[in-house]
Amino acid sequence: MQKRSLSPLRRATTHWSTGRRILVGAIVITVLLAVAGFAAWFTSRSDQPAGGQAPSAPAPSAPADTAPKPSTGAGSVPAPPKISDPLVYGRAAAVMLWSYDSRATTRDQQLAGMNAWMTRETKYTDWTSISGQVPDPVLWSRMADNAQRARAAVGEAHFPSAFKQALAENPSALTEAYIYAVTVTGKQTIAWKDGGGGAEDRSVTLAVQCRPGSDCALVSIAPSVAP
Repeated sequence: MQKRSLSPLRRATTHWSTGRRILVGAIVITVLLAVAGFAAWFTSRSDQPAGGQAPSAPAPSAPADTAPKPSTGAGSVPAPPKISDPLVYGRAAAVMLWSYDSRATTRDQQLAGMNAWMTRETKYTDWTSISGQVPDPVLWSRMADNAQRARAAVGEAHFPSAFKQALAENPSALTEAYIYAVTVTGKQTIAWKDGGGGAEDRSVTLAVQCRPGSDCALVSIAPSVAP
């Protein structure tokens, strides 16, 4: 089937999201090269004073529980699964991140639903990288006017080679925060009113926390690294 081009609205959304992913990736690319450094980076972020960052640096992440919590629920956003396998959780989280329905879900509901997937350990959570995937209120309103929605199909999930190598060299490093890097690939299909639509391949590397005896939770969107 011939791939249909995306609408200007979708292209704007994609460009905005890509810029955010590049910004987040620039911050954490070095820490993915060592498991211990990965956990230490999140720890150090929580200790930084609010006024100690340069103007060009991203603002400190808000605690995970500061997202809007509408009384009407989370719209079309699915609840996080109770899973202890980081690869399985990563697949589910990618589907959640790549799916939305602006016809049935407000922007606040979208954020609240995504926030439910986050780790409650504010020492590590990077809510900014996740909430940054949601368009601003004006663009979300335009999406709703156009009945825009998206669904996702995941192909596979794996641990990046850099993560596996670091873990093999220092297995005990994982026991500080139990944060895993999980790369997921798949396809996002977008549709809007009057029969418009399109599709694109997607790939994301997520930081997933899976402590022993606990369900997994989402920590951050991390950069793409060597497969």
